[in-house]
Amino acid sequence: MTGTHGKTHKLVASAHKPGQNRANHSISRKDMAPLPQLSYGRQSIDAADVQAVIDVLKSDWLTTGPAVSDFEAEFAKVTGAKYAVACSSGTAGLHLATMALQLDEGDQVIVPTMTFLASANAARYVGADVVFCDVSPDTGLMTAETFRAALENSCNVKAVIPVHFAGQCVDMVAIRKLAQQHDILVIEDACHALGGRQLDDMGHMTAVGSCTMSEMAVFSLHPVKTITTGEGGVVTTNDEEIYKRLTSLRIHGMVRVAQDLKNKNLGLDENGDLNPWYYEMHDLGFNYRISDINCALGRSQLSKLDGFVKRRQALVSLYDELVSPLAPHVSPLTRVNNGCPGWHLYVVLIDFDAIGISRAEVMRSMSDMGIGSQVHYLPVHHQPYYQELYGQQSFPGADEYYARCLSLPLHPDMIDRDVVRVVDTIKAVLDPN
Repeated sequence: MTGTHGKTHKLVASAHKPGQNRANHSISRKDMAPLPQLSYGRQSIDAADVQAVIDVLKSDWLTTGPAVSDFEAEFAKVTGAKYAVACSSGTAGLHLATMALQLDEGDQVIVPTMTFLASANAARYVGADVVFCDVSPDTGLMTAETFRAALENSCNVKAVIPVHFAGQCVDMVAIRKLAQQHDILVIEDACHALGGRQLDDMGHMTAVGSCTMSEMAVFSLHPVKTITTGEGGVVTTNDEEIYKRLTSLRIHGMVRVAQDLKNKNLGLDENGDLNPWYYEMHDLGFNYRISDINCALGRSQLSKLDGFVKRRQALVSLYDELVSPLAPHVSPLTRVNNGCPGWHLYVVLIDFDAIGISRAEVMRSMSDMGIGSQVHYLPVHHQPYYQELYGQQSFPGADEYYARCLSLPLHPDMIDRDVVRVVDTIKAVLDPN
């Protein structure tokens, strides 16, 4: 084909394995036009979810009630962590995590530049400096090597926030080992990885969020994630002191436990019991609470987590099959072998220059044909705020990944024919002849 850059390339026309016949699924551009828009991600809500919310709306508690603690207990059980603290968003969870570790001005936090803004911003919220690290150009994941390189350019690193990307996990065994050698605390950004499993340092497969190799793990429950509470987040931990700090910081830094009071003469009655109205503020916290309405939806969704994960895995397998003939100019992320992903995104890497078409053209054309797509993410070190703070920086792995990445539709309500439609659309856009 002839593209906008004057280069020519002919994509492989067939997206089927030898011996398989998907001709009955083939979709022409004309056929695709009247089909509904297929977004890159969306929630999956059923009647049970709706009823769970209705039940709370009819109850005495809309917030700070039993639905919150019930959801937290179920989330801890699913992830294998001792504690789970629900909050208003994944961003709030990351902020709570950096506060719980008592990070402060002068401290440094290593964060991969290929992530959403919140991973880095959480360090800035507490006054710490961000030290960006590079990622693999083929997975978007930070590695032990990029972690080590960031350490060599730093002097006061107190924490690292490895980001599990698209559902695949960072090699936490290697990251934890290096972190321990340098007395660095670990916060897993697991916002993409709920329902996934990863290998621990004993060779066992553990649920993401079990915190066997970190102080905390943070999850997002936004509608495009594996399960949703509408808006919401969760922090898991196995450390009781961290748990106490998280629960206090979530509600303005308040404490209502008798043994933890500092002004016992005010807070306790003559029998040593907590006065029923009394509370103390020990830290400058925030209102990061989550409502019973959100948590009722979350608990209902959590009961379907295994089904959601399996469906996403099946869709990813079908995508891989149909995309493979489009190599070498279109390929999925390189797979890592340190666990079983709970896929959040299906990302393809496209050599736009070799094909001779821009990513913006591809996205606009796909949208015109009813297929939504997205870019995850613009490397954070390119953001004006961080450029003004730290100057221009070079991370070639992240930039190479960013130049090629495109996220395609992936959510559990999709049927197989939707995947066929997406891949047929890509072929039509990249090779219209």
